[in-house]
Amino acid sequence: MKIASFNVNSINARLPRILEWFESAKPDVAVLQEIKCVDEKFPALEFEDLGYNVEVHGQKTYNGVALLSKHPVDDVLRGLPGGKDDDQARYIEALVMPEEAEPVRVGGLYLPNGNPAPGPKYDYKLDWMKRLKQHAQKLLENEEAFILAGDYNVIPQAEDAHNPKAWEKDALFLPETRAAFREILNLGLTDAIRQAHPRAPCYTFWDYQRGAWEKDNGIRIDHLLMSPQAADRFKDAGVDRKERGKEKPSDHVPAWVELD
Repeated sequence: MKIASFNVNSINARLPRILEWFESAKPDVAVLQEIKCVDEKFPALEFEDLGYNVEVHGQKTYNGVALLSKHPVDDVLRGLPGGKDDDQARYIEALVMPEEAEPVRVGGLYLPNGNPAPGPKYDYKLDWMKRLKQHAQKLLENEEAFILAGDYNVIPQAEDAHNPKAWEKDALFLPETRAAFREILNLGLTDAIRQAHPRAPCYTFWDYQRGAWEKDNGIRIDHLLMSPQAADRFKDAGVDRKERGKEKPSDHVPAWVELD
């Protein structure tokens, strides 16, 4: 089973390119971030024509997440628990049920950027990460295979940035951010990309400005974290880097994991 995460930076603005990737990569499940549309504006028919079940948690202009699965899904959750006053569409989850394999729960997330830091946006980011940790703890209690995949807006280590010094005061790389990410990992989750590629850069984001792509001035901020039960089924993981060099790309590229 191939599970992918892709921050598309507006689903409707880049639909032909995104559909092209789906037809080539053929993920069984994909979670999308920054779809930037309400549910009824999501191009569901185009993905249904490719054989996907479509679940959307949209928002006008900003944010928005979706989960697409070639297998039946159940127990769909829209919104990260614990934030009754949080109206930002940043989390979607479903139990994916293949016919010939054990189910896998997949959570798709778009973690807040947090800039400028310090400030209310950074406070929101850290609070969101606390809620994500609490939710992950509850999922672990069920002892089921699950993956929390998406744009975490976290640079975990210096080796995850081409130029770490440039990010020292950024919310994505502040010590508090990285510590909160480690707390989530230390619950017993496994970073799929690092499991497959312990030392390679594996950047997933290159800014549109200052020739970042041409200079390979990238960062790794899109992650797929596996529960122990999912990690037991781990086969491979990677990043579809070539997507960033195509016409009218997202500033992110897809990241994926394969499970038995």
